[in-house]
Amino acid sequence: MASHTLHTECAHRMLQQRGFVVKECCFCCAMETGVRIYNVEPLMEKGHLDHEQVGSIAHCSMLHRSNLLAFVGGGVNPKFSEISVLIWDDAKEVRDTKDKLVLEFTFTKPVLAVRMRHDKIIMVLKNRIYVYSFPDNPVKLFEFDTRDNTKGLCDISPSMEKQLLVFPGHKCGSLQLVDLSNTKPGTSSAPFTINAHQSEIACLALNQPGSVVASASQKGTLIRLFDTTTRDKLVELRRGTDPATLYCINFSHDSSFLCASSDKGTVHIFALKDTKLNRRSALARVGKVGPVIGQYVDSQWSLASFTVPAECACICAFGKNTSKNVNSVIAICVDGTFHKYVFTPDGNCNREAFDVYLDICDDDDF
Repeated sequence: MASHTLHTECAHRMLQQRGFVVKECCFCCAMETGVRIYNVEPLMEKGHLDHEQVGSIAHCSMLHRSNLLAFVGGGVNPKFSEISVLIWDDAKEVRDTKDKLVLEFTFTKPVLAVRMRHDKIIMVLKNRIYVYSFPDNPVKLFEFDTRDNTKGLCDISPSMEKQLLVFPGHKCGSLQLVDLSNTKPGTSSAPFTINAHQSEIACLALNQPGSVVASASQKGTLIRLFDTTTRDKLVELRRGTDPATLYCINFSHDSSFLCASSDKGTVHIFALKDTKLNRRSALARVGKVGPVIGQYVDSQWSLASFTVPAECACICAFGKNTSKNVNSVIAICVDGTFHKYVFTPDGNCNREAFDVYLDICDDDDF
C-alpha cells in the first residue's frame, strides 16, 4: 500500500454509519473526489463515481448490495446542492452516464443523512425527517418534526416484520420511535418516547429485527439498551469513566454482540446474549455500596476491545464469523485505514487484517 501522504482529503470525508451495510459486508465513502464503494471480505473496491460525474459529496448511502446509491452534494466543490438527495441507478443502460441519475428529492434545508430500506427512503434534516415510498414512483408517506438534530441521527430496521424508525425525541436525552408499517400516506401508529439519557443523544442504533434500540449520550460513558415494545431498559454497558464522543454503535446480525467506537481510539465489544461474558467492576464483590457507586458497580464493561488511531472517526461493525466461537469486528477509519480483529467469548482479541482502503483502486465505475 502507498503512504498516508496520499490521504489529505480524508479530513474532509464523511463515512456514514449506515453506508456500511453490515449484512452484505460492504461500505461506501462520501469524499471530495466523489464516491467509492468497497467490499469488506475480501477488501476490494467494487466501484466509484468520480468527481466529474458527481462532484464532491457530503453523504452517501447504499441500498444493501443493490444497484441503487443515494448521495448528497457538499464539500469544497459540489456539483449538486446540499438540499437535494440524488438516486443513482447503476443498472440502468444509458449512453450518457448522467442519465443514471433517476430520482431527485429536494428540500428547503440541507440534508444531513439518508437511510434506505427495500421499500422506503428516509431523509433527515436539522429539525425534520421525511419518509418516502421507494424506489418506484416515490410518494411522501410521513413527516416528523424533531428537536435540533445536527448530526442527522436516525436508524431504520431492515426487518420485513417490523418497520421501526428511531430518532432523537423532543425532550433532551429521549428517543422517539415510530412504526412505519402502516403505509397509508400521512398516518402511522402513535409514536412513543423512551427517556434514555439526561444529556443529548449522540449515537443510536437498532438491531436487525427492530426489537432492541441502543443509544449513548454526549457524555459517552454509557450505552443503554431498551426493548422497543415494552420500552424497558434491558442492560447498561459502560464504555469507560471519562467522557468521550461515540462515533458508532452496531449490533451483530443475531444480536449476540454489540460494538462501539469513540474518539478515545478504542473499539469496545460487548456480549448481549450471554451478558456474563462482560467484565464487571471489582467493587461488585465488595457488597452493598451507595447509590452513586452502585450505578458504577452494576454497569457491564466490554468483554474485548482493540485500538484504532485516537480521535480518528471510524465506523465499526461485525464481519463474518470464522468459526462457531470466533467472531470478527471491522473498523473503517477516516484516515483511510481498515482494521479487522477476531475475538472469542473469553475476551481474547487479535488483529487479523490491516489495510489502507483508499490505496485500493478499481478502474471500473460503479
